[in-house]
Amino acid sequence: MNETLRYALLVLLASAVGLIAVLANRLTERVKIPVPLLVLVGAAVAAHTVAAVQSPSEPTVERVITIALVLVLFDGGMHIGPARFRAAAAPILSVGVVGTALTAAGAAVILHYLTGIDWFPAVLVATAVAPTDPAVVFSVLGKREIAGRSSTILEGESGANDPVGIALMVSLIAAGGLSVAGFVSVGTQFVLQMAIGLAVGVIGGRALLVFMRRVALPSEGLYPLRTLASSLMLYGIATLAHGSGFLAVFVAGIVIGDARAPYKPDIKRFHAALAGLAEIVAFAVLGLTVDLNVLAHPDVWIPGLVLGAALTVVIRPLAVGSCLLPVRLQRNERSFILFAGLKGAVPILLGEFLRAAHVADAERLYGIVVIVVIFSVLVQGSLVPGVAQLLRLPMRTVETQPWEIGIRLQDEPEGIHRLRVASGSAAEGCTIEGLGDRAGDIWVSMVVRATGLVPVRGDTELEAGDEVVVLADPELRDSLAELFGTS
Repeated sequence: MNETLRYALLVLLASAVGLIAVLANRLTERVKIPVPLLVLVGAAVAAHTVAAVQSPSEPTVERVITIALVLVLFDGGMHIGPARFRAAAAPILSVGVVGTALTAAGAAVILHYLTGIDWFPAVLVATAVAPTDPAVVFSVLGKREIAGRSSTILEGESGANDPVGIALMVSLIAAGGLSVAGFVSVGTQFVLQMAIGLAVGVIGGRALLVFMRRVALPSEGLYPLRTLASSLMLYGIATLAHGSGFLAVFVAGIVIGDARAPYKPDIKRFHAALAGLAEIVAFAVLGLTVDLNVLAHPDVWIPGLVLGAALTVVIRPLAVGSCLLPVRLQRNERSFILFAGLKGAVPILLGEFLRAAHVADAERLYGIVVIVVIFSVLVQGSLVPGVAQLLRLPMRTVETQPWEIGIRLQDEPEGIHRLRVASGSAAEGCTIEGLGDRAGDIWVSMVVRATGLVPVRGDTELEAGDEVVVLADPELRDSLAELFGTS
């Protein structure tokens, strides 16, 4: 087979995997197995059985996953936005940074004493499996969306602990062992990377927002491409400055998340679709690196299962639970956060770092990381819907909305407020006329409910989940947010 035909076969297989992944979302609504796991296993089986499918080189894997992770983190930051982040900043930072370090420490102890792995490789594997991936959780929940702060904390934790885990792994590999000098070096490098990444993210995010608002482009299709190029540029700037590029793009996404800018809905939809594709590509590429023969060895799958079970029932509840002690949360929300620390692509990427660094017994260590991820996604992931129901978490069903009504304006409109009625808020059960009495001089122009558009009359009662478009003085933004329960 010549190179042209081989490349055509690879394109065919890649497109087939992408199409299957898109259609598999319908399947996972029934079987509750996240699409990423199906893609990972499918790619591993294809690499093992199809001669034309070969494992990519280590540099290729790192480059592809790096770009994919940048896209996922930037979109995750935009989805959280500054308002949601401020409401849960303390638990996000505590769990994302301190919780990740405690999880890694606990996992290293379990690996060393229960499986006999030496301290340094145990710490490396533990660092690899510490980060979490909330996308897997939300994948198995399907169309149900969790209310309250638990979903924000899970999303924010992943956005914070991915850069933390990567920075720790890079610093540990550079140190080459465990020693007092090594710990000092790891701590110094970690703090430096976090500080630089945070600074680049905040400054870069604000600069990007100014760029988005003040510099017009000749075509609407160029606006999402501008934010894409800018997010990749921020990663490059932070990395070249010896900081965490991943933290930089996550923070930049948060900075611009709630801000108004031209074509902002189109930009957010573009990045959401790109992040979903990036996650599928990441798992497909990582699946090609998995050697099924290595996973079948007892000294790989047994430590992997032991560590995966320990992370689920012992390590995460203790590590993350201690970080959440000062945080005011409902008991069911706290319990769900402790259970839902599922693993995703980042642990396998960190395992790939071990292979690329040629750490002793790297193939076995990489296999253990893969087993932990498979256990987490398959066992924990399949239990997530049941646990959410058992804990009686407040959830709402989110149906797809393929039809849209909108208008285009040349200049930014002032005094337009798009608000969602929160459950238990003062706006819930209030009539349109009563809303005016409470808020002052406002005009409700549109009410959108799950069933469609609702006629706007004085006696129309608002329900939780309604999306309301209000024309009012910009100075009423805070009072409207308080009235609708979104402050």
